[in-house]
Amino acid sequence: MPDVRTSARPQATGTDGGPSASDLLDFARRTAADAALIASLPLDPEGRTWIRLNGPGGSEAWLIGWPPGTGTGWHDHGGSRGAFAAASGELTEQSLAVQLPTEGWKTLELADDVDRRRKLSDGHGRAFGPHHVHEVLNTSQDTHAVSVHAYYPPLPLMRRYSRTGPLLRLEEVERPEEWT
Repeated sequence: MPDVRTSARPQATGTDGGPSASDLLDFARRTAADAALIASLPLDPEGRTWIRLNGPGGSEAWLIGWPPGTGTGWHDHGGSRGAFAAASGELTEQSLAVQLPTEGWKTLELADDVDRRRKLSDGHGRAFGPHHVHEVLNTSQDTHAVSVHAYYPPLPLMRRYSRTGPLLRLEEVERPEEWT
């Protein structure tokens, strides 16, 4: 497993003492620029591949390969803040510009103006706070994408959602022990 080290420069911290979302984005962008590391990721034509990295300040970080036409589905990060940056190819992020309640619901009807969409390539990235709900897609028909992701605190869980038009439905809650 590659060992990615962070720079020695001082980092801003979040209110919990961990790296801020902007620190995580800086890490993701620097790591996405490491051509040797990006080339070390085995790419599978059928499914996503990944390597766990050493993120800054105790964060969880991943290098992820995305075959053409793959995506995450709608999800959140269990209250962790995070960031990701494209290293090669292009990713599309669809997100919700609204804070959802974390418990006590199964289906929500979203307002008309909460959808956001952005494309990320060539080291461009995105930082987000602890209530971010999104899906990430490689919409290319023929090109792999590779990206770097970092989260703090390390992901305690992920909530997975399905979406039909304005209806968002909580489908499952995954815990880290299920990801190995």
